[in-house]
Amino acid sequence: MNFKHLQYFWTVAKAGGVMRASEQLHVTPQAISGQLRLLEESLGASLLQKQGRGLELTDMGRLVLSYADEIFSLGEELKEAVSVGPAGVPREFRVGIGDMVPKTVAFHLLQPALQLSPPQRLICREGQLLELLGELAMHRLDLVIADRPLTAEANIKGFNHLLGESGLTVMGVPALCKQYAGEFPACLNGAPFLLPGPDAAIRPRLLAWLAQRQIKLKVVGEFDDGALLKAFGKAGAGFFIAPTVLQEEVAADYAVSAIGELSGLGEQFYAISVERQIRHPAVLAVNEQARHALFVA
Repeated sequence: MNFKHLQYFWTVAKAGGVMRASEQLHVTPQAISGQLRLLEESLGASLLQKQGRGLELTDMGRLVLSYADEIFSLGEELKEAVSVGPAGVPREFRVGIGDMVPKTVAFHLLQPALQLSPPQRLICREGQLLELLGELAMHRLDLVIADRPLTAEANIKGFNHLLGESGLTVMGVPALCKQYAGEFPACLNGAPFLLPGPDAAIRPRLLAWLAQRQIKLKVVGEFDDGALLKAFGKAGAGFFIAPTVLQEEVAADYAVSAIGELSGLGEQFYAISVERQIRHPAVLAVNEQARHALFVA
């Protein structure tokens, strides 16, 4: 049996379709379909059948999937066993960071991982949350840091660990704050504003918060990358939001000032892992840093 063909089938079954599997495997849908046909021919049975616009497993497909689960689970256990050092501690800590997570938050959370003994090599991957969760499901990542919890829609087995929550502060260059001085948040009416992109969990809540107070912003830009957004903020293009817990640091790094805090509106951050009970020493360090340092009330 060609195990590459089996892995393609396993990924399609877990991802819920050929298109999603192609995004996770970084190959074309046509290539995956071809590999699936070869697997079915080698087994002499159909594994998938059309159901509406999607695919569903046949009875034989469910049987093969159960064996594939065991095969790839054992394969990951083997890789983990080989990757640990003499003391049984993993040599690498592989983290996925959702592109909507402020990089300053990610830095503070991950910094303790570099201070562990024995030392570990920190490997960070940034990208869209669904793509990172697919990597987590395939054990290519140890942890995903996200601005939202894992939901059943992702069709991935994992566990949410709430790291903490921070209030949100509106910030801008001093000249902009002076120009729009007045009672907050009414002073934001008509002010230039830099919004996080549509994938940010906080965006719809921020817009709802403003709408409830009848505040109409002048949106001058939308950004999927938080660092780029702040760079435009530093240049005076508009106001932007930042986690209140990092307000002083953002002010120093980007030469901006706080104009006010969004009362009652907060942003949550999650660690998503395949472990219900955290055992990885670096993940434990991240959790401890969040609870006892970064997000202390």
